[in-house]
Amino acid sequence: MCLAIPARIEELFGEGMARVRVGESQTFLNASVMLLPEEPNIGDYVIVHAGFALHTLSPTEAEESLSALRELAQALEDGPPQF
Repeated sequence: MCLAIPARIEELFGEGMARVRVGESQTFLNASVMLLPEEPNIGDYVIVHAGFALHTLSPTEAEESLSALRELAQALEDGPPQF
């Protein structure tokens, strides 16, 4: 299974690269922004998969996706339901 995650652009480098932050964590990644149809800006949210920003999304969409991922992680941490 592949997972693409929302991340916020914190810094733009030359040569089509950006430093992005996942959620409110201290997890930062470097991602290529060369596949985006428009020039990104600091503060934009992007979907990152395998080191590439695939598309831009709104802050609301990013938070909804991050919230769903947090719920999934919590469910996995809690273990399978007891019947």
